[in-house]
Amino acid sequence: MFKKLTADYLFTGKELLSNGEVLLLNDGGLVEAVVSANEAGEGVEKIEGIICPGFINTHCHLELSHLKNTIPQYTGLVGFVQQVMAQRAADDAQIQQAIVLAEKEMLQEGIVAVGDICNTAHTIPQKQQKKLHYYNFIETTGWIPAMAEKRYEQAVHLLQSFALPKSIVPHAPYSVSEVLWEKIAPHFANAIVTMHNQETPDEDALFQKGEGLFLQFYQQLGIHNPDFVPSGKSSIQTVAHHLAGAATLIAVHNTYTHANDWEWLLHWAASNKVQLYAALCVNANRYIEQQVPSVSAMLQMGIPITIGTDSLASNTRLSILHELQTIQTFFPDIPIATLLQWATLNGAKALGMEAYLGSFEQGKQPGVLQLTGINIPKNQLHHAQVKRLL
Repeated sequence: MFKKLTADYLFTGKELLSNGEVLLLNDGGLVEAVVSANEAGEGVEKIEGIICPGFINTHCHLELSHLKNTIPQYTGLVGFVQQVMAQRAADDAQIQQAIVLAEKEMLQEGIVAVGDICNTAHTIPQKQQKKLHYYNFIETTGWIPAMAEKRYEQAVHLLQSFALPKSIVPHAPYSVSEVLWEKIAPHFANAIVTMHNQETPDEDALFQKGEGLFLQFYQQLGIHNPDFVPSGKSSIQTVAHHLAGAATLIAVHNTYTHANDWEWLLHWAASNKVQLYAALCVNANRYIEQQVPSVSAMLQMGIPITIGTDSLASNTRLSILHELQTIQTFFPDIPIATLLQWATLNGAKALGMEAYLGSFEQGKQPGVLQLTGINIPKNQLHHAQVKRLL
């Protein structure tokens, strides 16, 4: 017996259908097909709004969930990093409780898979419950060359603790020394790699001129990198050669990535056979820098886009729908079907999960969401709500 669902609209992961098409699911919740109303026969359940595959959150820091409501808004990225460093230590029970609640929120918000940044093992117990699909990105940082070996060994040890899929990744250009890059780069071979990119103007200032708040920040902490020489280029153009062996690069935030860098990145990705994705976390960008990326320009340039929530340290909610609503506030002309594809199929592809998530195609089990309060004729998401059906 098939479960048969139809709605005012059916978003397949690729296109928005509006002619009464029916989603067929088998008893195990696997997609059998999307068919016409005539082919579906009897027993079709009609619901209000849009039927949509489950959402994919391509960038999150679940382990920072205990920092919700502790870091003030609008500190700028350097100030935010200082706050996280100062406040992230907490009682283990408090950290675990916050992780459980954060995952519960993601489930309620229709999220089915998460690209999660891991600096600790704190999220492992909850991930073992297998309520969501996770890609575990084991993050490395270390600006002091003499610390590179220790940081690398810590990352390899942590990697062994996590279940697949997983990979070792750099935190950001401004926080990884050349020595550490050389140690972690072999792990990128044919892997999915993610990195925070150009989240503040100070990142490019560091690499182009050896100036800006990061230099002051490191001096205040007594952190010295004698190997560092400004390249005269943007941060991403400076470090991209280390990433050339990756199968996929998910560049996160891109708040201050200019068109010339996107053009350079597209050429670099094509030359090195790297699949490039941009992960947008616009509510976090607003929270930290009071800024949003040039999303319309990215779309026009053909940058494949995905959606992330970042952490509860830099966001009030872990909601993909809320991220889409914020994007639409600033970029009202982007079609709803495009936004939904970023939140579903694009995210599944970026995390290497498109074989079973992201779209209503035979054999997949992407989850089924009901979206209500969306005005398709006016292209408005602002009153939208999400309910998880499967």
